[in-house]
Amino acid sequence: MKIFAIADTHLSGNPPAKPMSIFGGHWEGHWDKIRASWQEQVSEEDVVLIAGDISWAMKLPDALIDLNAIASLPGRKIIVRGNHDYWWQSVSKMTKAVEGKIEFLNNNFAIAGEWAICGSRGWTCPEDPLFKAEDQPIFDRELLRVEASLLAARAAGFSRILLMLHFPPFYDRNVEKGFAGLIAKYNVEICIYGHLHSESIKNAATGIINGAAYYLISCDALDFKVKQLI
Repeated sequence: MKIFAIADTHLSGNPPAKPMSIFGGHWEGHWDKIRASWQEQVSEEDVVLIAGDISWAMKLPDALIDLNAIASLPGRKIIVRGNHDYWWQSVSKMTKAVEGKIEFLNNNFAIAGEWAICGSRGWTCPEDPLFKAEDQPIFDRELLRVEASLLAARAAGFSRILLMLHFPPFYDRNVEKGFAGLIAKYNVEICIYGHLHSESIKNAATGIINGAAYYLISCDALDFKVKQLI
């Protein structure tokens, strides 16, 4: 079993109702590029983690064309919510809608061999200059969700933990508190995240930081290819 990851697929039906090429020529046919990489690398025994911003749809029925496109590809799929995934509903509703072909993380974790896959959406960190007062309750709630996921994995006896977020876990490499504080507290080995695009990719924190391996997996940062993590 191998574990792959990608984020920010930003699908919008077929043909796409919102072509991503408006954000630059490199986005032209981006789903075709992702799908080709996926089919080339991923087998049915593998796991693919998708860290949010999956579909531009506003409601779950409208997102099904995109979710089913993902479900049709090889491997087991595990997803967290992104800030643009307005179609997101309860885990039970989403699981029923996709007939169990995709797993959704929300206050829970998934098992992949010796690894516990934990995760949630995350949110803009308080140190970010763009952080506003109305962001605080969302940030605090996401901290609770991430810790609930990590606690469940530890309670189940898992020592190897991979954390999947949509938002970056910290701003300006502040690794003392917030999500990075939880990563240290629960000895998370790998943290993956998306959300960052264009010029923001250049300044993304990646590599080994305080003992944890950080990977930016937004699809344009990966040249529209799934990334093998494990």
